[in-house]
Amino acid sequence: MAFVSMKELLQEAKEHHYAIGQFNINGLQWTKAILEAAEEERSPVIAAASDRLIDYLGGFKTVSAMVAALIEEMSISVPVVLHLDHGKNPERCKQAIDAGFSSVMIDGSHSPIDENIAMTKEVVSYARARNVSVEAEVGTVGGMEDGLIGGVQYADIGECERIVKETGIDALAAALGSVHGKYQGEPNLGFKEMEEISRVTDIPLVLHGASGIPADQIARTIRLGHAKININTECMVAWTEKTRSAFKDNPDLYEPRAYMTPGISAVKETVKYKMREFGSSGKAVCTQKIEI
Repeated sequence: MAFVSMKELLQEAKEHHYAIGQFNINGLQWTKAILEAAEEERSPVIAAASDRLIDYLGGFKTVSAMVAALIEEMSISVPVVLHLDHGKNPERCKQAIDAGFSSVMIDGSHSPIDENIAMTKEVVSYARARNVSVEAEVGTVGGMEDGLIGGVQYADIGECERIVKETGIDALAAALGSVHGKYQGEPNLGFKEMEEISRVTDIPLVLHGASGIPADQIARTIRLGHAKININTECMVAWTEKTRSAFKDNPDLYEPRAYMTPGISAVKETVKYKMREFGSSGKAVCTQKIEI
């Protein structure tokens, strides 16, 4: 099965009030766990590689080839989006598209809105001709992501409206209080602003930094237009806890398969749990394919 664009999947999810999980790739076995979970849950899935980890993972072509090969070898039948998370600039997004990614995020959120729009338009123009979906961001999601630390900057409603109207993006990540990494205390999401942004933009919204947000708040974000929810930290914590336990229980372990398997199983169970929480389990439907 080929990778699919995110566009139709998110429109369907938004219309029927569920969300599709984005789960970040942290290696081959990690990717295998994500795909197994999606197949068992009969859920569409977004497998994402963060731009800041692309070189660590072997480059754009390696990531694309790895995920495509796993889909074939594992006979995965549910829709799989291969997404570039937090693309640094238009050139990096174009590299991902040329390597076979079916969706990209251009992150111009740290630039003035006019520059953000200009970068996003360039990416959309390139992606449209190749049936690749595009996500953009307004405002700043706080916390730590791949070693980078930032503070929360709420998205401006007017800027959200502008970027959607002027670029034609398929999904918008509007920063409204979520953070990357672990939360210190309770999340404080801007639901009032969320409702207004959903109303004026009328496209699927994306919730970054969703790990650790209580289920009732997740459900509320979905009702307010979020059709894509990003999870990474919860998977990493689950993997780390199980891996540490494996070494604690057996300090003489040295075979990678022996000490990595419990952690990878924990990742799979975390992904399945989040799919159920987001309401995407059982929602797998074939959509238009991107050839790989």
